[in-house]
Amino acid sequence: MNLAWNGQEIIAAPVAEVWAFITDPAKIASCLPDVLESTVHDANNFDAVVQVAVGPVRGKFKFKVALDPQPAANHMNLKISGGGFGSVVDLLAGADIKDDGNATTTLDWNGTATMRGPVATVGGRVLDAQAKRVIETTFANVKTRIGEEAVAGRP
Repeated sequence: MNLAWNGQEIIAAPVAEVWAFITDPAKIASCLPDVLESTVHDANNFDAVVQVAVGPVRGKFKFKVALDPQPAANHMNLKISGGGFGSVVDLLAGADIKDDGNATTTLDWNGTATMRGPVATVGGRVLDAQAKRVIETTFANVKTRIGEEAVAGRP
């Protein structure tokens, strides 16, 4: 099963702060919903164990996450691959960041996923809704956490 999504977040922080956040694997790991644990391996790679519940498919899925920053283009690619319980999930996401002036940044994101195994048999609408919730929550969490860091860093 193949799925695709896109969206946008307006973040109350300058581009440099947004870039520093989205290129930090520990910070990105903290934005994934339902993460039980994460292990950062280097500046671009981490593993995550995530609690998954899609219809009757419930349990822990293990994912390898690779960040691929493209600083010259203000673009970040993200590849997530893994699964559990005989299911395989491959997600490719991208985010373009744009300086809006006034210390705000627009983050335009998109994602595509391929799913195989029991998780793919759940049904298109249920799976699409759940996967969309996960990716939208991740990018909303990025926005929230950058805002929290900006407030904490102000005198």
